[in-house]
This record gives sequence, C-alpha cells and structure tokens, in this order.
Amino acid sequence: MEIIQSVLLGLIQGVAEWLPISSEGQAMLFMMEFLRLSPADALSFAIFLHIGTMLAVVLKFRLEFLEILGWRSRSDPVLLKIILLSTLATGMTGVPLFFLLKSFNQGDIIMLLIGLMLILTGALLRAPDSTSAGYKRIEDMKTREMVFLGLAQGLSILPGVSRSGTTIAFLLLEGLNQRDALEVSFLLSVPAVLGAVALSLFTSSAQPVVSLENAIVMVSVSFVVGYAMIDLLLRLAERLDFSKFCIILGLVTIGFTVGPLVI
Repeated sequence: MEIIQSVLLGLIQGVAEWLPISSEGQAMLFMMEFLRLSPADALSFAIFLHIGTMLAVVLKFRLEFLEILGWRSRSDPVLLKIILLSTLATGMTGVPLFFLLKSFNQGDIIMLLIGLMLILTGALLRAPDSTSAGYKRIEDMKTREMVFLGLAQGLSILPGVSRSGTTIAFLLLEGLNQRDALEVSFLLSVPAVLGAVALSLFTSSAQPVVSLENAIVMVSVSFVVGYAMIDLLLRLAERLDFSKFCIILGLVTIGFTVGPLVI
C-alpha cells in the first residue's frame, strides 16, 4: 500500500465518520475496488481506521468524559448507565455479525451487501423528523431504550450501515432533541470502536499487509481531519438530506456489482 493510498483512506474516514453515510462502507468500497483487498482484510482495515476518529471524539468531548467518570466534578450516572448498558447490548448484535462477515470471502456478495445496507440506512434516516425539537431529556431514557439503542448500534458492523445514522435515528424516534441525540451518539462511539478494534486484532491470525508507517499515516490523517471537520460537518449535516445520498450511492453500488454479472 502506497503512502498516498493511506492518506486517502484517512481522509475518507475523517470526513465520512461524522456523516450518516457509513464510513466503514465507504472505506471498504475504496479498498476492495481500488486496492483489491479481500473483504476480510478490507473489514479489518475499515475498523482500524476508526482509531483516529475515536481519538478525535475523546479530545473533542474530553470534558464530558471526565464528568461521566467523575474526574472533573460529580459523575453523571445517567450517561454512564447509557454507555454501559448500550455498549453491552452492542456486543450482542455486533460480535456475531462480525464473525459472520469475516467468514465471507466473496467480494461481489459484500459489495451487494454494502449497497443494500446503504439503501436501508437511507430509508431509516427518513423515518424520524430531525427538525423536531424533541420532548424527552437524556435523564428520561428508560433501561429498555438504552438496551435497544445498543442493539441497533451493533448492526453498524455491517458495511453500509451507518453507526451515527442508526443511533441518531433511534434516539430521534424515541423523542430526544437533535443536540442530545448527537452527543449521546458521539459518546457511544468510543467504547464501540475500542471493542471492535480489540475484537478484530485478537481474532486476526494473518500478518498485517501494511507497514507500521502506513498505519500511523492512516490513523494520524483520520484523527486530524476528523477533529477539524466535526463542527463543520455537523452544521452541514443539518442542511443536507443524507438519506437521498445513501439511497443513490447504494443503488450505484448494486448497479456496479450486478451489472457485469448480467452482461
């Protein structure tokens, strides 16, 4: 893998992570189409890329994390409960799906899956009314809602399913306002990424196909770009209809996958 390709992957992750268009799906499409990586290797790299943007979230929301842990002032028991319960529930759906994906080694099937999941994400994003002011506070969330939030987040291990899009859509449907939904979604991303990266590393028996230098470049670029673009892309996300983008991109992906088979 060339350095320029590592930079491009870091850019894709840094920009797409904050938008409900599945950064994992975009990175896998790039790696499978242009780098000719196998679906298993592409999945591992797509998960690895999240380290940079996860660090960006930790830095950006460092005060919130310190409050949750009780290191800055008093701890926030509600947010801590949401993170703990939702993360445990994420593993219930995410871990089995991870092993299922790793067992597939057919690029056409994975490409078709990405296309279908992008369309599903687009449909999901159209369900809630994101312009609604909301009526429920974070403190009002029930244990059952926290668990289902985590189960929904676990589905984002599927390439094409946006983690941020899924969690934000779920929280908006539950009545939270957009600001609270975005904050909870960001905070939930950190333990989810840590778990996914650890699972990917511990279950991989193959030697890495990229150098340490390339790995550092990918993480560094995704961190810098991700941190710099958080505020800008959040403002942009409030103005654009990403549901249409997901559906169109999904249809194009399916077209490129099925087209050659038909011809």
